[in-house]
This record gives sequence, structure tokens and C-alpha cells, in this order.
Amino acid sequence: MSGSTPSFLKPLVCLAGFWVALPTFAVENTPQASATAGSPQGKLAGLSELTDKTWKDVEGNVWTFPKSETSPVVVVAFLGTECPLALQYAKTLNLLAERFANQGVQFVGVNANPQDSLAEIQAQTRRQKLSYPILKDTHQDWLKALGADRTPQVVVLDQNRVIRYSGRIDDQHGIGKSRPAPTREDLALAVEQILAKKNVEISKTEVIGCLIGRLSSPKAEPQVTWAKDIAPILDQHCVECHRPGEIGPFSLVHYEETAGWAEMIAEVTSERRMPPWHADESHAKFLNERRLSQKEIDTLKQWVVEGTPAGDVSQRPPLPVFTNGWQLPRQPDQVVWMSERPYSVKSTGEVKYQYFSADPGITEDRWISGVEVQPGNRAVVHHVIVFLSEDGKKFNHDKQLLVAYVPGLRLKPLPEGYAKRIPKGSKFIFQVHYTPNGEAQEDRTKVGLIFADPAKVTHEVKTESVAQLRFRLEPYKDNQRVDAKPTKAPVELELLSMSPHMHLRGKSFRYELQPPGGERQVVLNVPHYDFNWQTQYRLAEPIKVARGSTLYASATFDNSPDNLANPDPSKTVTWGDQSWEEMMLGYFDIAVPRASAGKGNLMTDWLDAKEGPGKLVKALDRNKNGQIDPNEVQAGHRELVKQIDADDSGGINEEELRANWTKVLKAISAKKS
Repeated sequence: MSGSTPSFLKPLVCLAGFWVALPTFAVENTPQASATAGSPQGKLAGLSELTDKTWKDVEGNVWTFPKSETSPVVVVAFLGTECPLALQYAKTLNLLAERFANQGVQFVGVNANPQDSLAEIQAQTRRQKLSYPILKDTHQDWLKALGADRTPQVVVLDQNRVIRYSGRIDDQHGIGKSRPAPTREDLALAVEQILAKKNVEISKTEVIGCLIGRLSSPKAEPQVTWAKDIAPILDQHCVECHRPGEIGPFSLVHYEETAGWAEMIAEVTSERRMPPWHADESHAKFLNERRLSQKEIDTLKQWVVEGTPAGDVSQRPPLPVFTNGWQLPRQPDQVVWMSERPYSVKSTGEVKYQYFSADPGITEDRWISGVEVQPGNRAVVHHVIVFLSEDGKKFNHDKQLLVAYVPGLRLKPLPEGYAKRIPKGSKFIFQVHYTPNGEAQEDRTKVGLIFADPAKVTHEVKTESVAQLRFRLEPYKDNQRVDAKPTKAPVELELLSMSPHMHLRGKSFRYELQPPGGERQVVLNVPHYDFNWQTQYRLAEPIKVARGSTLYASATFDNSPDNLANPDPSKTVTWGDQSWEEMMLGYFDIAVPRASAGKGNLMTDWLDAKEGPGKLVKALDRNKNGQIDPNEVQAGHRELVKQIDADDSGGINEEELRANWTKVLKAISAKKS
């Protein structure tokens, strides 16, 4: 986002994404002269300790610095076994090593992470089939001599073993995004310029990646220790995702692993990039809030300052008990799979949102008191949204949200007597966001349903929305405001949660509630919206909404080049399902007494008799022919279109709607009730 450091990526809690959300990189645009010995980019005092020494790679093979005559360029890449960005680029380095092999360029990987064991490095090397040697920098000699601090950072040495380039590999993979291809190949350009005996045009770039933990000696009498102070913080806020088999790219269960990531933890928590939570705390309290207190943040920083002491490990509290199966109160009555076969997730790059249509075989209206999404592979499933669709179409503007999954989300059962209704004939649309972790994976996600006794249902829980379908975002422009169509509560109801939804240009989102005769009050403000974290903000206590209250929503969009996630700032952007298009959609859950649930349709409250027909035509007329055609409405409404099509044009215009407005509203309410 313009003017600020973008927040961390990925599916949703804890520290699950802090491998990508790092400070925004900035390439130095002023060309720098080739470094010479004695300059900051030249030979360092400790470089001879590397070039004159014999090393062993992780497979036990002897490795020494190649002779200058045969290898005019050496590329040193600092890598790790768990930082997903480093895992992605490890394969890019394979391709570059092959590309420059005939020109004598030698690539070598160095792992200086204290927490990465030799066995783990060997496993990574074999799984990714890395073609270049990998060395374990046990004492961080390479790290100190070459001045690296993050993975995946590369350092390029010329024929005289002078540092000529230090920084990123290219600009393809960034904060919560990946371009189809890089727009600048910094490493390749540096190597080509050195081989051509030219100055390296840009000799230093800032690296996006994971901090490499420095070896340190703990203080003799520390105030903060892992066992007593740090483990309880991580157990409460982070371990749910950062444990084996979950979306967090590394585990924070044990001391050795946590100590290796200590500096990174201190960085992302002090900048409040992690745990991921984007709501302004000044307006409402939320059941699923993930915010760390300032005291907890200060404790984490103090632990790093004191050298990450372990303390008395016997003081470490017992690990939290996590539910590995269903979180539902009992086994589901029905399980619906997203597809018959698993979906294959590639090892690297960007995977666009995937959509799967499933038929649950609902032959009559069913009430559900519990619903849960269970990912088939939590290591790569960032988030899932399951929609209800009448016709099973994956891209349909009137599909209804049923349930969502984000890592770390703890389900809270609906109150006794509260339930959601699934209309007969509904199809399930699974929208799944995958994040590659460096290895090819498979996933087959499912959703579980617990049915409720209709006779015991007193309140219907509905997922409604306020939206704006008609907007145009201008190219190269930030802070473009879009207001949703406000909606009124036709009955007294309870507001349970809110879920803003925009795409990659979304910047901020706000909900406001105005009681009859009263002033607007902010109920949710998300000043820094992040497309990668599709959060449902669940109120700690439901808000009682009086009949006649109005719900407003507004959003801002950044279609400028400063938005690093922007697919193309040169485009004029309108509403669309794809991530390179945009949406302005504010979901919210309400509870309505069942006796009045048929009236509690907030979606159509704005359709008054005076302006409603015109608004409805504008909202549904996708082919812009001035009328609503049968294929622009749900299947259950197509017969009504034929009935009121007085001029046999094949659709209904504004005047035909106005003449039959009462019938139209009854049909819509009947369909949604």
C-alpha cells in the first residue's frame, strides 16, 4: 500500500506468514561503480578464511573455492529449509546455475541457520534436486564474511574474489504475491555484466526474506527465558499454526527451533505484521482477535537482547491440546468433498484461486447448527470459502457464503436454537487459496455439516452482504473510495460478525451502523486490508440492531504502482470474480427470530417501489441491454421473468418490473426465506 509497509501475507493467524511479509524492497536506481578491494563492496577481511579453506558439503563431499582461471564468477546463495521464499528461489537458482554453467560460473548454497540440522538440509537438497553444493555454515563464518542477513540473499564474487553484487535474486516473488515472471533479474544481470567485464549497474538491493538468527551467548542472569516467558506467549498466539503439519512454515514448539527464529519473531511482532490482525481496536471487541499486547512484544524483544536463553526447561508449560480432527461437537452428519480427486498444488510460483463445484444432494431444506471446513493439506491451504449456489456456477454474483476456513480459526458453536438453513437443491462452491511451499503437494478439502432439529430452531442465522457492483477504478490512482448500497434492518435482529471482501487492490474497509434517529457508529474498521488474510471478524458480544437501523459500508482501493500486489496499475478496473478484477462486498452474519426470518432479507431492503426497479435492472443487467434476461437471474426466478415479460422481448425492463413490483418482492423474499 502506498506510503506504508504492506502487512504480512498468508492463509490467517499466528506467525504463519512471516516468511513473506518483510520490509518492502527498494532497488537502488542509481548505478554504482564496480567495487574494489577495500570498499564496502570489495574484499572483506575475513574473505580469505573462506577462499583458502577446505569445506564439506552436506553430502560429505569436499568443496573448495574454484580457481579464478576456470570460474570467473562465484555466486553464494544463503538458503534455509523452512523459509518458503527461500524454498521457492532454490529452484530458480538451479535454472540459473544451468544457464551459466558453460561460462564457468560456480553456484554454492550456504545454510547459516542455527535451527536447520544437517539432516534437514540434506533432505531439502534431495527433495528439490538441487544441482549445486550446499554447505552448512555452522559457525556462521560465511555469514560474517559476506555480510548477509536474510534468506534467500545472494552474494556475487568476481575473478579476483571481490564482492560485486549483494541482494535479491529477482523481483518475481514478493509480499503475498508472485508475478508470472520477473521484471528485473538482478542476479542474472550482475553475472552477465561481470562476465562482460563491465561495471555492475546496480550492485546492492534490499532482500525480501527471512532473517538469519545470529549465534549468541545468553546472559548469565537473564530476566526473560524461553521456558518461563516466551513459550507461553507462543503457545497462546502462534503454535496453533506453527507446529508440524500446519500452515506455519516452521515449528515454534521447541526451544532450538524457536531460538533460531528469535530475531525474525521480534521483527514481525514489533511491527505488528504478525500475528495477522487488521481491525482497528478502538471500535469493537472480537472473539477471534489475535493482537499481541505491548508487554508481550517487549518480552519477545528483551529475550533476543539477552541472547535467547532457554532457562529451566522444566518450567515450560504443557503444550496446548489441539484438535486434529473435526472441531465440531460431534462427528458430522454429512461430509461434502470439494472434488472426487485431489487437486495438485505445484511446488513454486503463484496458484490462482481455485474453484470446485460439489453437489451435496440436499433434496429438502436442511437446518444446520454446525459447519466446518477441513483442509486436506494444511501445509498449503491458505484459506477456503464455501458458498451456496442454486445452479452450481462457480462465478455467480448472487452465491451465498456458507462457511470459511483460515488457519488458527477456532469454531464457536452457535447458541442453542440458532441455525443456518441450506435451501433444497443447493450446490457447494469451494473457493480455495493455495500457497506453494517449495514442494509439490495434493489437497482434497471437505466440509462437515451437523443437522439441527427444525422444531428446535428459534433463530435463523443468515449471511447477508452489502455491496457495490457498479464502480470504475481509474488507472494509476490511490485512495479511490467506493460506497456500498446501504441496507436497513426490517426487523429487530442481532449482528454476529463481519467479513470484508475485496481483491488485490483493496486498501481499507469500514462498516457503520446507524440506529433510527441516531448517529452513525463504526462497528468495524480495517485500515489496512490484506487480500491474503480473509478474516471473519466475530464480535465478542452480538450487537442488538433495532428495526429500521441502516448498515453502511465503504472501501478504498489502491490502483497505483505503489501497491506491490497490483496486477496491472494501467488498467481501468470494474467488478469481477477474478483476482485481477475487483469486488466491493461486505459480508455479515445476522440472527433473526425464525418467525420473522422471511422478512429479514437485508439484501433487498434497498429495493423500494420508487427506485427499486431501476436499481434492480442496473444490478442484474450484466450484458447491458437495458433489461433483465432469464440467464441473469437464478433458475428459480426465470419463470417469473417469463410471466411479467409483457412485450415478449425475452427479458423484463424497468417498467415491467414496476408494474409487477409487489410480485417481484414476494418472489425474492420467498426464495431467500
